[in-house]
Amino acid sequence: MIDPAALREQIEASWRETVLPGLRDFIRIPNLSPAFDPEWADNGLMEQAVEQVADWCRQRSIEGLSLEVLRLEGRTPLLWMEIEGESDHCVLFYGHLDKQPPGEGWSAGKGPYEPVEEEGRLYGRGSVDDGYAVFTALAAAEAVQRQGGALPRCLFLIECSEESSSPDLEAYLRFLEGRLGKPDWVICLDSLMGDYQRLWCTTSLRGGVTGDLSVSLLKQDCHSGLGSGVAASSFRVARMLLDRIEDSSSGNVLLPELHVDIPSLRVEEASQTAQLLGEALLRAIPLRPGVLPVSADATELMLNNTWRAQLSITGQRGMPPLERAGNMLRKETALKLSMRLPPTCDAVTAGKVLKRTLESDPPYGARVIFTITNSGQGWQAPPLEAKLERALQEASQRFFGEPAAFLGVGGGIPVINMLAERFPEAQMLVTGALGPDSNAHGPDESLHLEAARRLTCCLAWLLDRSR
Repeated sequence: MIDPAALREQIEASWRETVLPGLRDFIRIPNLSPAFDPEWADNGLMEQAVEQVADWCRQRSIEGLSLEVLRLEGRTPLLWMEIEGESDHCVLFYGHLDKQPPGEGWSAGKGPYEPVEEEGRLYGRGSVDDGYAVFTALAAAEAVQRQGGALPRCLFLIECSEESSSPDLEAYLRFLEGRLGKPDWVICLDSLMGDYQRLWCTTSLRGGVTGDLSVSLLKQDCHSGLGSGVAASSFRVARMLLDRIEDSSSGNVLLPELHVDIPSLRVEEASQTAQLLGEALLRAIPLRPGVLPVSADATELMLNNTWRAQLSITGQRGMPPLERAGNMLRKETALKLSMRLPPTCDAVTAGKVLKRTLESDPPYGARVIFTITNSGQGWQAPPLEAKLERALQEASQRFFGEPAAFLGVGGGIPVINMLAERFPEAQMLVTGALGPDSNAHGPDESLHLEAARRLTCCLAWLLDRSR
């Protein structure tokens, strides 16, 4: 049995001497995901990032480690590693190296590509989403061996297209099929922490349908003094159509096909998480002073965010900026609709229902087109086997001092469904270090260093207990 105190001391030294320097070097590389950098193959930034991380991995003192950078034609590269291990048990780690765009609004003295350590956080694009993952996973495996523990067979699948919805990963899964085998545990290090006081495990992810709603009644813009009251406003018609799918007074989605019966286990889980986090639930949302949430019940807020359909309008076309808006009846209003779906709601069916509801019997005979641009299925974790749940609780208690906790997540991680379908018999452990104020995708993205070190200890403990 590995000594927990010695393991923590080993991992803290590893973070100080090797992990942090490697992660800082990774942050400095502006390797955007292909959706944000169509020229990624020519500018070489993705290759630079993969090789930098691969070089760091090669320097680890891990017996039985093999490493390859795979490059399929027309695909982003993939970092593949394998540790032979001392048992037949197999653990697959997943992470990604591609990054979101730099964005604006970084605080003074901070920026996306110059790592800054301040008040226990490491700032920079890719620090928490998802650069830490490969460093954390490999540091955990190295620590187990150095402390005299025995590793299972370990696989590391580190891709470079996750922020573009992982279009390249399926091709690599097919390419590696003979080597992947049937992992017993799949550990995805790209999810959330409700707080930094315990180990968190994600139990569900919402699906979603995104589409463009276009409403047009005129061949061209018309002076509002001439046309208003004669022709309907395209904006008003768009509002009428939105009223078909959402009650604007409550935010409730009106389409029965977009609702599911929430499992009692998830309701209880939401209640427990709400009690654990309390007011921290609201502090994670940048509400203006005096603005109230949609409910005073924290459990209802959790369920709204994780198990209920919710509509957001995320973009528009056809409306000029305020400073250039004239007295015109505009020919078109187009809106980007983002409908978050419950984890077990069928996303394909939901998309068809949305399209039919919005396009049928258009008011005033308007031309109404709803074009689905993206659709993703949600996910719900299968029950944890006793061995894994026991190891999770031991790890959280030993290295965080609190029991492990479980939460549903309101967003989606497309790769989770891909891995779950590929390995239907595997235990799926979706966890990570994206906690409060991490601000992934936004300005001042940062990694909470103490939580990341504790997470590394937990991963090492799980590996030692997996045999």
